[in-house]
Amino acid sequence: MLTASNRGFKGSNRSLFNRDVIVLEPKRGWASLELRQLWDYRELLFFLTWRDILLRYKQAVLGIAWAILQPLLTMVVFTVVFNKGLKVETGDKNLPYAVFSFSGLLPWQFFAGALTRSTTSVVGNSNLVTKVYFPRLVIPMSAVLGVLVDFVLSFIVLLILMAAYGIAPGWEIALLPAFVVLIIATALSVGLWMSAINVLYRDVQYIIPFVVQLWMFVSPVIYPLEETWPEWLRVLFSLNPMTGVINGFRWSLLGQPFDARYLGISTAVVVVLLVGGLFYFKRTERVFADVV
Repeated sequence: MLTASNRGFKGSNRSLFNRDVIVLEPKRGWASLELRQLWDYRELLFFLTWRDILLRYKQAVLGIAWAILQPLLTMVVFTVVFNKGLKVETGDKNLPYAVFSFSGLLPWQFFAGALTRSTTSVVGNSNLVTKVYFPRLVIPMSAVLGVLVDFVLSFIVLLILMAAYGIAPGWEIALLPAFVVLIIATALSVGLWMSAINVLYRDVQYIIPFVVQLWMFVSPVIYPLEETWPEWLRVLFSLNPMTGVINGFRWSLLGQPFDARYLGISTAVVVVLLVGGLFYFKRTERVFADVV
């Protein structure tokens, strides 16, 4: 009996050690971002984006018309104050300042709106973060994409304004989609950092409006970069990712000349911010449910 018992014990040990052992280890590199999950949760991304659009104008009397009125009214103020008052020129005698400023306001207001909304997006969706599993990247992405509707409506107004002044885009407009993608990437790159930091330090959401206002004045929204600043200062300004975005957007629509070197520097900054923001967001999201 003892021998039989020992054989049975040895047999069970052999069968135990012959089994496959699965070792769970944290993913590294790009795999740790789990970007493929974004495609699996694309319907949730669409739902959150659409919900953000509806809530933004739900109880507004003029509704989505504010997406058009805001850049239009801002353009009028800029034209009166900076062009008529301070004599800021466009650098091109054939380009009216109204079109120049409006074409700069479009990418800027998209960036400012997307940054402001994405900063508070995770905290604003705390009920989802604490109860349901899904890729947390969906939240700031939906906040950024939700502002894209405003951008499209304002862009139609810009085309009408260009037609009224007899301005026709050239072959450069074929590259316009690339600059729109760059605008989205720029807003998302900064928004990822701010949304994650805001979960840990709520002061960020109160600082952002002030930062956005200052940021606009170091971006070529109301003045042409090449005509305003010396060479060494232009290189410094190009470290601002919105410099390349705005200049490239104007070039594709209005054919305004710009230095491709500054676009390259701004794009490189966007890539660094975006990659760093993705990793920082994924690293921080593990504590979202506990802190938010």
